[in-house]
Amino acid sequence: MNEKKLDFIEPDTSVKVVKVTGQKSSRKRILDMGLTPGTRVDVIRRAPLGDPVEFKLKGYNLSLRKREAETVLVEVLK
Repeated sequence: MNEKKLDFIEPDTSVKVVKVTGQKSSRKRILDMGLTPGTRVDVIRRAPLGDPVEFKLKGYNLSLRKREAETVLVEVLK
């Protein structure tokens, strides 16, 4: 399995969440937003300066800062 951090995934790529790391409070916040293990996430676009990044998951769009996205480990879907 080839795990990558979510902040390194390019737009127009689909991934599956493998694990969420980080401090307890920030980890809980990310999980509460729906980025739970097994969830499919589509990377939509990056802001002009690369931060934040927009994702689509579970029928809604979510924008995260790079520092938040780097705590999510994902696997690229073929």
